[in-house]
Amino acid sequence: MKKTRDNKKKKIRPWRFRFTLWIGFVGILVALVCGGYTLYLTDLVENRFSGRRWRVPSTVYSDATVLYSGRGITKDSFIEKLRRLGYRKSENKKLLKGEWRNATSGIDIFLHDLVVPWKKRKGFPAKMAIRHGRIAGITHLETGAALPVIELEPEEVMQLFGKERERRNLISINNVPEHLIHAVLAAEDGRFFSHFGFDPAGLARAFYTNLRHGEIRQGGSTLTQQLAKNYFLTHDRTLKRKISELFISIAIEMKYTKREILEIYLNEIYMGQKGAVSVNGMGAAADFYFDKRIEELTLAESAVLAGMIKGPNIYTPYKNREKCRKRRDFVLGTMLKKEWISEKEHKAATNIPVRPVAYLSYRKNAPYFMDYVVSQLNELYPSAVLSSLGYAIYTTLDTGVQVVAEKALRKGLERLEKQNGALYQRSPEKRLQGAVVVMQPRTGNILAMVGGRDYSVSQFNRAVQAMRQPGSCFKPFVAAAALETFKPSDFFSNRKRTYDVDGKAWTPKNFAEIPGDQLSMRDLMKVSCNLAAVDLAVRTGLSEVVAMADKFRFTTPFQEYPSIALGAFEVFPLELAAAYCAFAADGIQPYPLSLKNVVDEKGHLLVRKYVDIDSVISPEKAYLVTSMLESVVKEGTARSLSGLGITFPVAGKTGTTNNFRDAWFVGYTPDFLALVWVGFDNGEPIFFTGGGAALPIWADLVKSMPEYTSGNGFTIPPGVVKKSICKESGELASRRRCPDIYDEYFLETNCPLSECHIHRESGFFRKLFNKGKFFWGNDE
Repeated sequence: MKKTRDNKKKKIRPWRFRFTLWIGFVGILVALVCGGYTLYLTDLVENRFSGRRWRVPSTVYSDATVLYSGRGITKDSFIEKLRRLGYRKSENKKLLKGEWRNATSGIDIFLHDLVVPWKKRKGFPAKMAIRHGRIAGITHLETGAALPVIELEPEEVMQLFGKERERRNLISINNVPEHLIHAVLAAEDGRFFSHFGFDPAGLARAFYTNLRHGEIRQGGSTLTQQLAKNYFLTHDRTLKRKISELFISIAIEMKYTKREILEIYLNEIYMGQKGAVSVNGMGAAADFYFDKRIEELTLAESAVLAGMIKGPNIYTPYKNREKCRKRRDFVLGTMLKKEWISEKEHKAATNIPVRPVAYLSYRKNAPYFMDYVVSQLNELYPSAVLSSLGYAIYTTLDTGVQVVAEKALRKGLERLEKQNGALYQRSPEKRLQGAVVVMQPRTGNILAMVGGRDYSVSQFNRAVQAMRQPGSCFKPFVAAAALETFKPSDFFSNRKRTYDVDGKAWTPKNFAEIPGDQLSMRDLMKVSCNLAAVDLAVRTGLSEVVAMADKFRFTTPFQEYPSIALGAFEVFPLELAAAYCAFAADGIQPYPLSLKNVVDEKGHLLVRKYVDIDSVISPEKAYLVTSMLESVVKEGTARSLSGLGITFPVAGKTGTTNNFRDAWFVGYTPDFLALVWVGFDNGEPIFFTGGGAALPIWADLVKSMPEYTSGNGFTIPPGVVKKSICKESGELASRRRCPDIYDEYFLETNCPLSECHIHRESGFFRKLFNKGKFFWGNDE
């Protein structure tokens, strides 16, 4: 019997041994395969994370706003500017950073930190006194020290997105507040710092839940697993994807520290939608929902963002604030249980209402200007670079001027349609159009650009793409060419004359009846006399006029025809505006600038494209043209400006083309230049002159930008002299004998030398007059 049992044992042992060996072999094999696969994934993860982890869109900013004593300001517009910059109104005694409040004599503001390529400055509280539409003084709110100038940060205008259209502000884990880290862990992975990429307890809980429901309901994913899924896998809930996620998570944990993993996660996580743009990462979420940088988030705000991770579009405070609050309080409760916050902190945070900033959907601001900027950027950088490398692009745009320019054009076109019902077109594509360009004459900085009345209807930028006849707006360039030979007091024929142009007869005519057989150069400019302007061009030499136009960098070709004096050759509005800048800037014509700086992610200033600034005419000639254009505003075709509220010194020129196809006004001071064009795209008549259509829009625009209307006049440069001139003869006046005398400006090298021949007395009366002085003495 004993022998039988021994035999049985001998038979059983080899089988058990073989089974154990097999199991061990399979286990080792599985371990080797899993280990090898994990090592392979480790290299894959390293390759993926060692390069560029995200496509970060470049951000386009406006110019900074400089505030100083004496600068013109509209309080309502300034408050709107603060709102766009993310400042919040406060009624509290103590201002916090990024807040403002009304004061009895102005505005108190706690400035944001300023970090731009040209300056870095910590935020501080300031008091800005405002009186009579100007800044009366700026002081430090805490120290009381007078501040000569303060600078508001540039305004974000748009972002250059790639196909993913992801908005992401990259953050460093070192800047993340501890309560945000704990809030995220409380919401998503309480044992993050103790597990190795996966949480067995969480997986068991998820397995039980899914088994009970017969389908995948719960994932049990750790932060590392979520990161693996977002970076390397699809969002399909399958067993294969779950196993891959597990192995990738282990590979990530093998290669990176917990804080590194957490930093990647906080930059990657999806946090909702801003219109068609997805908000990714806690940096972008803090900005979008609370208008704060990551380090400025409070405990309650951190709990809101952490609670949203589970379902950003479910728990968003913009859709269901009560549901968002309950989720926030759950996160705060978990933080309390884990002793990451105290009872006092928990109570205080749960008592705070959920208050996100006002929702601002993503839209393209200053769209025509932005298109122009992007076209210039594409000459310097590939579009793939701009949509992925997170450049900061600083432009010349003044958002305040841009807003009022868009408004002035829209209201002006609507006003014209009401004044003449024939202008109204039902089809949006056929409606009356316009363009506005505002520049700084000495720098060439484009402050605002409007290329049409509605970008959503037409993206055609009439400011830079439309070729239109400038009409009488070209006459100043004829005068600039003529000043080498002629003087502003010289006369030109106002008589009807026929010219031979390529074998054909051409007879110009005036827009309206202008009395007199001849007009001085100043007067022909003032009343926009066509006949005298053509005579001026022909006597100057058409080749000289064309050569002068070429100096002003017009890209459209001009020909030596008499009609050049009447603006018969088409130009681009932006080029016309830039050319006029030379008259305001002592003869120096700047290149139109929209870009100031391009900075990479690390704050390095990239190489910029420098352009030449040319002296196209002398300062003396530029001033003479400006002086004649001042007469246009004071007494000529633009004299209605004074009735529209423009009381400071302005030089300008109206322009109207044949059959009323184009209406123009270009006006400038030493501080700004603005051009307005009105017309139909198809060239149909608008039945208004430049003074009736474009000039009122110009006035509405300029009245709304007081910061550029200092009231300073034009400075007379050396080489220009003033003489008293007889209106009738154009020669030096005798104050005793000439009945109509005015002051005229001349080049020192080309001024009148002879006295008025019309009112010069005869020899007999001159002798008698001299004898009278001998007998009765000199009464002068």
